[in-house]
Amino acid sequence: MVETTPDSIQEARRYLANAKQILREKARKEDGYFQDSKYVKMAGHTAYAGILLVLDEVFGKKTKGRKDVDWYKSNLSQADKKMLNSFMTAYQVLHLDMAYDGARSAALAKLGIEEAEKLIHWVERKTGSA
Repeated sequence: MVETTPDSIQEARRYLANAKQILREKARKEDGYFQDSKYVKMAGHTAYAGILLVLDEVFGKKTKGRKDVDWYKSNLSQADKKMLNSFMTAYQVLHLDMAYDGARSAALAKLGIEEAEKLIHWVERKTGSA
């Protein structure tokens, strides 16, 4: 495994902060739902990109082709089964439900961001950057 730098962790945290800001300032939450799916999609993509950024630092480069969700699943299943569950939840919520479908539930968005935070914290502990 590749040693991560605090910079990649800070950058991933910045992505999550940006996603939260997009939801808070642009998506217009009313009665537990966001009103503008465009910004929900943007926030979901931003948060998911932050997860991939920090995981790329831990797992390194793929030898052939483009990385896909199965590559991340395979690496996480070998490293930590609990974090595999967190990743799969974050993938479903942030990437599929939010970034693609524009799911407007604020509770769902909160869950996805919490799972992303767990993954970043895991990388911090694993690399001794915490």
